[in-house]
Amino acid sequence: MARIVLTTALIVLLNVLVGCNSADKGRGQLKAPRIAAAPVVEIGSAAEADIIEQVAINRQAYQRALEMLVGHYRKTGNNMKLQWANKELGALSAMPQYNYIIEASIAGPDLKASASIPEADELYKEAVGLHKKANKLVLVKNNRLLRLALDKYNQVIRKHPASDKIDDAGFKAGEIYEHFNDHSIALVYFQRAYQWDAATPYPARFRAAMILDRHLHRRSEALELYQHAVETEGKRGKYSNWKQFAEKRIGELTKTAEPGKQR
Repeated sequence: MARIVLTTALIVLLNVLVGCNSADKGRGQLKAPRIAAAPVVEIGSAAEADIIEQVAINRQAYQRALEMLVGHYRKTGNNMKLQWANKELGALSAMPQYNYIIEASIAGPDLKASASIPEADELYKEAVGLHKKANKLVLVKNNRLLRLALDKYNQVIRKHPASDKIDDAGFKAGEIYEHFNDHSIALVYFQRAYQWDAATPYPARFRAAMILDRHLHRRSEALELYQHAVETEGKRGKYSNWKQFAEKRIGELTKTAEPGKQR
């Protein structure tokens, strides 16, 4: 009896293995790698924003075409090609896709946070809600929600450049970029926060000085900004800890800047 059971089990296993290997994987149908160098595309006078927009359009068209192909093969019952199309669509979704526009850089330093705009206020409120939800757990951040919040902060800046929320959005976006270790981008956003509103209620100068000091090692700029931060944001009692840290670093950086000493 045991021999019959064992024999049956082996036959079933063999059938499963044969079935798994019988389907065409499509490896022979993979596109051959290009041997010759890709042709140089003449972009003429196209601006960066125009090229980025074209990339976004092409991404969407590629995804939509693959989705149509999946639907076609599902409808016609071609399971082999359905697997291929699904695999390519999955790889496309997993591929990193960057947002090449850095809104704070495009906006420049000369905006003024001045007008109360209901649409901007609502966008900012939605962003803050997502931001808080993403930070709900102390040790683990929800990066997907952080990116959604970041997109809304950037929309405030892009769509409502006169809003009195742009400095708020700039600072909060800077926090998210810093979380992702995009320090040079975070620096721009912290700088914009106090450039757009000199009296911004956030420690934007302290945060910018810290990045210049600790991450970008541009310490002469950091020293100057620490000093400015102490004179402005340092006068607010709620930033006393930042002030103490900045004063300590001012002393240390001033000593290393003395003649004969290396920075």
